Amino acid sequence: MSIKFEEINKETLYIALEIINSNPQYNEMENRKKTRSLTDMEKEFLNPNTTSKFIKLDDTYIGVIDYMLVNLKDSFPWLGLLIIHKDYQGFGFGKQAYENYENEMRNRGLDNIRIGILQENTKAQRFWESLGFVYYITSKAENGSGILCYQKQI
Repeated sequence: MSIKFEEINKETLYIALEIINSNPQYNEMENRKKTRSLTDMEKEFLNPNTTSKFIKLDDTYIGVIDYMLVNLKDSFPWLGLLIIHKDYQGFGFGKQAYENYENEMRNRGLDNIRIGILQENTKAQRFWESLGFVYYITSKAENGSGILCYQKQI
């Protein structure tokens, strides 16, 4: 079984919606509501600022990854979202997907990756710390939540 990425487009956006909505706890933390709409997905994944891809296990869509090669605020690459469908969590697919992403970034000549984690998302904090990310500052999100900023040398 191998993990690969596939670009999200308007025709496949409904699949991203299903993956995101399989994680109501995350949606609640991120957006203060348990489900998202297709319009939300379009704004988040079909914009010129980020690269949005599906995480596929062979031919099955199991997750979404969204990132910026360069954040204009600090000139660093940022991984905005890596989320696995609820049915596929706990099998190591998130780690495999991240390793693919990190290899892709290293092949592009990048040597650092930054992420922001919602302060209340302790499960995500443990996950990213286990992959070598180190906390460096807390900032505020648009919705007022605390965002823990982490980075990793790759």
